[in-house]
Amino acid sequence: MEMNEKVVIISNGYDRIDGRNAYQSDIKRLTLGAPMLEENKKMQIAVQIWKMNKEDELIVAQELPVHQVFDMMIFLSRTLLYFKEAYRLPLLYDPEKPTVERIGVQGDVLPVEVCTDNQNINEDIKAFAQSLNDLGELIGERQRVLGRILEELECY
Repeated sequence: MEMNEKVVIISNGYDRIDGRNAYQSDIKRLTLGAPMLEENKKMQIAVQIWKMNKEDELIVAQELPVHQVFDMMIFLSRTLLYFKEAYRLPLLYDPEKPTVERIGVQGDVLPVEVCTDNQNINEDIKAFAQSLNDLGELIGERQRVLGRILEELECY
């Protein structure tokens, strides 16, 4: 897929900062602009993730409408907040009340809840909490940067 002439903002060299894959990642570029994929054409702005294919050409590997990126950040941020206090619960969640929060968005709700349909939830939630802990330095730095930028946005 050719570079979209509708790309407005670009970040080259993402492979150098791609978490534990830094300097080995096949994700080379992030872009913001008009959607390129047919399923997102109704949206005005999308985020594209570009990878190198086998022929050493950059291709769009993933694309998300910009509102879905925000929804994912809201979902992730609320999850991170939940796990800061989850240690107080013996199973890291309350089986009787698996709902973490129902966040009002777009006239409805984005429900955030522990997946009690998972038959191995008691083990998986412990492993998940440990993984969040292990990723602390990668997540923490990005949280601080995002927090600073969101704070700046509040000024406008």
